[in-house]
Amino acid sequence: MTHSQARGCSGRRALPPLTRTHERACDRVMPETVSPFARGGYIPGWQGAAATNSGARMNIETTLSRLTRRPHPLLLIAGPCVLENESLALRIADRLAEIARAHRIPFLFKASFDKANRTSGDSPRGPGLERGLEMLRRVRDELELPVTTDVHETSQIAPVAAVADLLQIPAFLCRQTDLLAAAGASGKPVNVKKGQFVAPEDMRYAVDKVRAGGGKTVLLTERGASFGYRNLVVDMRSLAIMRGFAPVVFDGTHSVQMPGGAGGASGGDRRWVPLLVRAAVAAGVDALFLEAHPDPDSSPSDAANMITPAMLEHHLPHWLALHEITSDLLASTGDE
Repeated sequence: MTHSQARGCSGRRALPPLTRTHERACDRVMPETVSPFARGGYIPGWQGAAATNSGARMNIETTLSRLTRRPHPLLLIAGPCVLENESLALRIADRLAEIARAHRIPFLFKASFDKANRTSGDSPRGPGLERGLEMLRRVRDELELPVTTDVHETSQIAPVAAVADLLQIPAFLCRQTDLLAAAGASGKPVNVKKGQFVAPEDMRYAVDKVRAGGGKTVLLTERGASFGYRNLVVDMRSLAIMRGFAPVVFDGTHSVQMPGGAGGASGGDRRWVPLLVRAAVAAGVDALFLEAHPDPDSSPSDAANMITPAMLEHHLPHWLALHEITSDLLASTGDE
């Protein structure tokens, strides 16, 4: 077999189909439904940006900068919680990109190389910086997709910025001044996840720290607020409050997490992801962050709250239809 044959006629690496053996019957795949944004040039220039998931990587700076102006398509950031192996990463990324292409929305693949804040020191953490970045590089180059991952220390920023299109600051580190400023100095867009312990109004200071380091494009992600021990709730007001400082992402999967609630690991309940996402989209978020895995219960991290690609495919058309209504309403009224 020649190199070109191995990569397929399109020039992209041929991948085996993503198994659905373990996907629950209730997560059935719905017939393909095209997003309202694909009906005829919803916003000039956006269709081309979204469609580039199947070709050259989209211009991430342009895509993210447009999130500040309504209306705009919903950005999807999705992938497994933690990298496991190259084959699985490539297959998950390819499947999620396929779903995003069907609805002509921009997509970034997300996966962590190190889960540095596990409940127990005995829990698996991931492949580490060097091997993890090589996996992300393969996803980026072979599937021609933009990628994002999190950084935990200032020393990780330069090597991660050489691979990732968007840097992510974990929620527990959202107040770390040196980390935020160094991320801003990298020249890459930065997504700061709001700490479970931080008021939405105080996230303006996280944005200021990134910008003080030289960062121009900053996103803020809501992932739930601590509600007593081992439980989170989502205050929908925070989405509008934080949008006063930066475009807002809603993390639908970590918001159903039960931190430390599974005996040395975090629990969760993925059943509530669709409900919370609907509410967040109706509140006017700019992007969704969703961790997805073909067999979530086998994942070494966040098994209980990740969704399957089939769940995403089932619910995404409804979320996009709701997003279009909300975007039009907010664009016409200016009422956040």
